[in-house]
Amino acid sequence: MIKVIIAGAAGRMGLRVAEMVNRHPGLKYAAAFEAKGNAAIGRDAGQLLSGEKNGVIIGEGIESVIDRGDVIIDFTFHKATMEFARVAAAHGKAMVIGTTGLTAENLAELRELAKKFPCVQAPNMSICVNVLFKLVKKTAAILGDDYDIEIIEAHHNKKKDAPSGTALKLAEMAAEGVNRNLDEVMVLERAGIIGERKPKEIGIQTIRAADIVGEHTVLFAGPGERIELVHRAHSRDHFAKGAATAAAWIVGKECGVYSMFDVLGLQDL
Repeated sequence: MIKVIIAGAAGRMGLRVAEMVNRHPGLKYAAAFEAKGNAAIGRDAGQLLSGEKNGVIIGEGIESVIDRGDVIIDFTFHKATMEFARVAAAHGKAMVIGTTGLTAENLAELRELAKKFPCVQAPNMSICVNVLFKLVKKTAAILGDDYDIEIIEAHHNKKKDAPSGTALKLAEMAAEGVNRNLDEVMVLERAGIIGERKPKEIGIQTIRAADIVGEHTVLFAGPGERIELVHRAHSRDHFAKGAATAAAWIVGKECGVYSMFDVLGLQDL
């Protein structure tokens, strides 16, 4: 059995990850930790999840539990994630990173650190979303420059980063499909007298409201018609399930950064 360490174990995603780890036949919930000062430190993780103790006591910080598992699953915050990655590299522990908001500098450091440990890093762990990434690239390539590409994303009002990592990845895949440099064509906001839309723009619009788990729509709009590719998350469980699948896959792999395309066998599609 692969032993799993869950970061942010008392948080919303941490609890859903714990549930999916418990359901996975090849994984064991072995350790958990929270940030210094968190009220859950010292409590039984199983009791928090279901009311029944499982003997996993939530530790204070990653160093307190790093030797108790084979792989760390992290959906916390980008600054904390990089701290965890440095510790994982020092101890040679595998990681699954679902945290969004990682900067280009963070990702560059992660690639350097991953020379010492294997890591799955993806802006979205959902199986369906990763299929959507591929569909967006293929659709963009088929339709070409005659269709405007716009992305709309909606999440709950507690989400810290905008646009979502998933929306940015969708834009990246669309740009690849039409051979554009995303940094040159991405538009993140429109206000005032902006003039006509530039033909090669790829726009991303952000909505933050109430308890929306996550919705992404990619529009390909041409003369007199459009295609909309849509993903709606009904709960956080599909993210957590994907992370559990990635955790079972990554242990034992060669050092380096892998994507969910690797985990799901979608890389060559």
